[in-house]
Amino acid sequence: MTHRGAAAETRRVVATIVAVGAALLALFAVSSPRAHAAEASATSARSTAAPTGRVAIIGIPGLKWKDVTRAGTPALWRLTGQGAAGALSIRTTRVNTCPMDGWLTVSAGQRARLAHGDCALPSAPVTAGQPGAQPGVPPEGGALAPGWQTIKDDNTRTSYHAQVGLLGDAVRGAGGCTLAVGPGAVFGLADRAGRVDRYAPSPDKVPAADWSRCALVGVEIDDIFRAYLTAGVDAEGDQVPVTDRDRAQAARAADQRVAQVLAGLPQGTTVLVAGLSDTGVKPHIRVAVAQGPTGESGKTYEPGYLTSSATRQTALITLTDLTATTLKALGLQQPKEAVGSAWRTAEGGGATTMEKVDRLRDEDVAAQAIRHVQGGFWWVLGGAQLVLYGIAGVALRRRWNVPASRARILSGTRFVALIGGAVPVATFLTGLVPWWNLPYPTLALIAAVLGFSVLVAVLASTGPWRDSVIVPALAITAVTALTLALDVMAGSRLQLNTLMGYNAIIAGRFYGFGNQAFSLFAVAAILTAAWLAERPVRAGRRAVAVAIIAAVGTAAVAVDGLPAWGSDFGGVIAMVPAFAVLGMMATGQRVSALRVGLFCLLGAALVLLISYVNSRSANPTHLGRFWQDLMDGDAWDVVVRKFGAMLRSLGYWPFTIALAGAIGFLYFVLMRPLKWRASLLERLYERSPTMRPALVCALTVGVVGTLVNDSGVVILSVAFSLGTPLVLAAAVRALELDLAAEGTSAPRRSESPSTSRG
Repeated sequence: MTHRGAAAETRRVVATIVAVGAALLALFAVSSPRAHAAEASATSARSTAAPTGRVAIIGIPGLKWKDVTRAGTPALWRLTGQGAAGALSIRTTRVNTCPMDGWLTVSAGQRARLAHGDCALPSAPVTAGQPGAQPGVPPEGGALAPGWQTIKDDNTRTSYHAQVGLLGDAVRGAGGCTLAVGPGAVFGLADRAGRVDRYAPSPDKVPAADWSRCALVGVEIDDIFRAYLTAGVDAEGDQVPVTDRDRAQAARAADQRVAQVLAGLPQGTTVLVAGLSDTGVKPHIRVAVAQGPTGESGKTYEPGYLTSSATRQTALITLTDLTATTLKALGLQQPKEAVGSAWRTAEGGGATTMEKVDRLRDEDVAAQAIRHVQGGFWWVLGGAQLVLYGIAGVALRRRWNVPASRARILSGTRFVALIGGAVPVATFLTGLVPWWNLPYPTLALIAAVLGFSVLVAVLASTGPWRDSVIVPALAITAVTALTLALDVMAGSRLQLNTLMGYNAIIAGRFYGFGNQAFSLFAVAAILTAAWLAERPVRAGRRAVAVAIIAAVGTAAVAVDGLPAWGSDFGGVIAMVPAFAVLGMMATGQRVSALRVGLFCLLGAALVLLISYVNSRSANPTHLGRFWQDLMDGDAWDVVVRKFGAMLRSLGYWPFTIALAGAIGFLYFVLMRPLKWRASLLERLYERSPTMRPALVCALTVGVVGTLVNDSGVVILSVAFSLGTPLVLAAAVRALELDLAAEGTSAPRRSESPSTSRG
């Protein structure tokens, strides 16, 4: 190619990438002004002079949906049927959430904790007239949270920078007052000084007039959690199991207190019930119910399921959403330090109470099953791939004297490799079947993964393209990319409670691409784009090849980066330069460090623009919040936290060992020459001119993704878990075609890499 031709190609590639950025910004801008206008309208319509609504938060630590029955808990059953119900993710700063953690999270609207504390019930507050109480602090009839300043200081130093006291400050700052019933409610409703205006130790001790005195009421009902404290621990320090009978009795006692609270509240009060803590070291999904006015003009929580913008999942909400929900129902503005989104009613109004309770119980069953299997899955997947690499190494490097045996071995190795490449997408496809409803959900999940893997591999290897070197692998990458793309565009349901997705108990995220899904999607999209461009590259139609890569790249970056879909920050930074390099390599352009650096900067600029526009929407995602942190000078803390997490990922042995095995296989088996012919990769490169660019760019997106995501080595390991088996399948097919073309019963020792041709 002449210098002028190369320059023209470079300009086309640059123009394509610029067009991609312009298209993404135009697409995103279409919806953002309306969202921002809606936010401005809602804010202007909301009074901040004084609370306009009444809210009662009923916190029941340890309450699960299996505790809610028609006969045992009639008040909660009736509330569930008349209001909107949801599965509550209560993860705060550690694996299990203690009652103090839950109440402090309500106070801050952000994940908070009681550092170095026992997982016990909150301490009794200081009340007026107690020994040691200062005059006027706490106020007459009110209470003061003990150790409040220490709790505040600790939470401001965590990575979440939680501002405990935020909810109480918002109410008192608007001229309202707070009533706390039970010690935990004091920590949930206290202002910055740790004070609540009115306090009673239990619902039966609340004067009738006090239920309507204050705009915000918080009630702690601790019967279920107290049952575990009563059971105690054994000699090893483990929790003594609470019998089903004792737990049912505790739930019945809690329900009676709920009925007492509901009877005392004035008409028109928004009631928010939350099972805001675990009862031991094992985390669970908990109960959430909302009834009454939502805070929007004339709207109430209709019978159905709860959802929020923080999860975008029907019947799933988070504990941090509870603060935002409370503020909205009170008619108060939500401070930016409160990160949740208000609960709202989703579809499901036609469901009976039993149907709602059954579905919400299933959410916990599915989350528990995934949690139990997920850690072992990565060990099994890594071990299985290491076994596959070992078998393939023997099969490919051994000289088989019987052609029929050699053909069967190679064909079997290729099919098993295709199954290995189909496993990642199969883990998401399992979300299409209700495996959690079967008697043995874990076994059903494993069977579903294997079944979908074989199905995808069969479809990829039995079509009219079965004799092709790359099309079977292309079929798997296309299925992977399309499955993940369509899922996040339709609400990310297949991402939730799947082996390579996210878990509501862990609560890392609830929509869009998690880090593992991003890695799979990015690698699948790049390999798909490269192999779709193969025919135009062979025909010398470089403009067509660039157009294909640009089209796939545009769609992939849009799906990954737009907040409405993938909502992924680091993915855009990794994918833009990877697709740019792919376009240059596939069309014979020179790839320099300067060009790659420029495209990396373009990716960073693009994601910052997306973050800026998202920050001005009604419900910013983590992209918009990062821009807000950047403007407030707090972004460096986010970067340091994520970089530290990336470095710690090197200790994730299931991923590190699998990654080392894949790299070793690529080098020692696929890249090194065989005793009797050129290396498999060299032969594969000769048969597929886009194979080298595809692998280089897949590695690029994996490396860059590792550096800019807090999952670190997990990104690269997942990328190899998809790419390596598919490269192996293509290399084996290239070898089969070479042997068939030679027409010999035994390989020729004299053939050298330099003279070997397909």
